[in-house]
Amino acid sequence: MIKQITSKIEAGTDEAGRGCLAGPVTAAAVILSKDFELPLLNDSKKLSEKQRYALRPQIEAKAIAFSYAHVYPDEIDQINILNASIKAMHLALSQLKINPDFIAVDGNRFHPFGNTPFECVIKGDGKYQHIAAASILAKTYRDDYMKKIHAEFPDYLWEQNKGYPTKVHRKVIAKKGPTPYHRKSFQLIPRQIVLPIWPLPKTVEKSVESDGMDRSTFAKFDSVYSG
Repeated sequence: MIKQITSKIEAGTDEAGRGCLAGPVTAAAVILSKDFELPLLNDSKKLSEKQRYALRPQIEAKAIAFSYAHVYPDEIDQINILNASIKAMHLALSQLKINPDFIAVDGNRFHPFGNTPFECVIKGDGKYQHIAAASILAKTYRDDYMKKIHAEFPDYLWEQNKGYPTKVHRKVIAKKGPTPYHRKSFQLIPRQIVLPIWPLPKTVEKSVESDGMDRSTFAKFDSVYSG
C-alpha cells in the first residue's frame, strides 16, 4: 500500500457505519511514521473480524497518533448522515495529540478542517496505509459499541448485524418498533403500498366519520401515506 500523499505530517481518516439503521457513525484518524510497515493491513471491509481486532493493537502501538469519535443517532437525524460522517472525522482529527499538516480523506466529500489542506481519495482505504489503519480503528471501535448496546436490546441482534439493514433486523423493527438507538430519519422498514378496499368496512367508516373526515378526504389522505 502507498504510505501517504505528501511528505508532511499527514493524517488518514475514514468512517464506519454510514449505512446502518442503528448506532453511531464512527470515524478514526491516524498518523503513521514514514517507515511504518504492517503485514495484512488493508481496507477493513476486506478483512475478517478476527484480523481487524488483531491489527488494531498493532496499529495503535506503532502509530505516531490515533483517535476515534462517535456521532450518535439524534445528531445524525438532525444534520443528516453525510454531515454526521464528516463531523465524526473532524472530531477524531481534533483529538489527535499532533496536529497534521495534511489530511487524506477516504471518499469524495469533506468539509475543510480549519486551514489544513486535504485530499479526498475514492476507495482510499484500499490504497493508503493511514486511511486503511483509520478504517480498521473506526470499524472495530464502532463494533465494540454495538456489542455493548446489544445487551440492552438483544432481539435486534446488533452483536451480529452491527446495526446494518439485514432482513432479520428489519423484521424485528417491524415487529417491535425502533429503539432510541435507531436513526429515525432513515427508512427503517421497506415502504409498502397499501391499496384501500372499497367499500370501506363498517368499522373503518365509523372511524372516518368520527374523525370528521369524508370518503374523498380519506382517499386523499390514504393515497399520500400509503404511497
